[in-house]
Amino acid sequence: MTQEPKSAAASRKKTPPPVARPGSHSSTATGPVFTQYQAAVQLVQQGKFERAITAFEKILPVAPPEIVERCKMYISTCRNQVHKQGLSFQTSGERYDYAVSLINTGDFEEATSQLKGILTDDPSADFAFYGLALLYSITGKTQDCLDSLTQAIELNPKNRLQARSDNDFQSMVDDPRFTELLYPELP
Repeated sequence: MTQEPKSAAASRKKTPPPVARPGSHSSTATGPVFTQYQAAVQLVQQGKFERAITAFEKILPVAPPEIVERCKMYISTCRNQVHKQGLSFQTSGERYDYAVSLINTGDFEEATSQLKGILTDDPSADFAFYGLALLYSITGKTQDCLDSLTQAIELNPKNRLQARSDNDFQSMVDDPRFTELLYPELP
């Protein structure tokens, strides 16, 4: 076999173009997409969540890989904020029902916020203390559960009977303080 001579261009090693890495100063850090990204972040900081969602969604299809996930995170955060702002309740009972739905979906932080909001508006809302006791039982916060349930029972003794048959207090049944709270008549 004879080897054919290669041209000078063919014998040069081809290197791929450099890839922008997160944190590196690439041309995207100063380009129009990055400028739009910064403007969208400012909208978030100003609390203009709906406009920010639109801005991030516009950027997403052309965004470089280093900001795609950030855009998605901001979109999700903004949607949550828009949803929260859109909530309005006619009664504290409606707000309580919403908090219970949050507990059922595992959003314990927002459920806590809603229940505490009820108590801010009405410190005698025994059902909100009861809801907090349930939430604290589910999340393993024993002392908080006992404190909230004590408040609920002091405000409305019927809560003691309700708690006796409530399966959400299952994690508390072995705690003697819980038994004492629910069955004070026992020696």
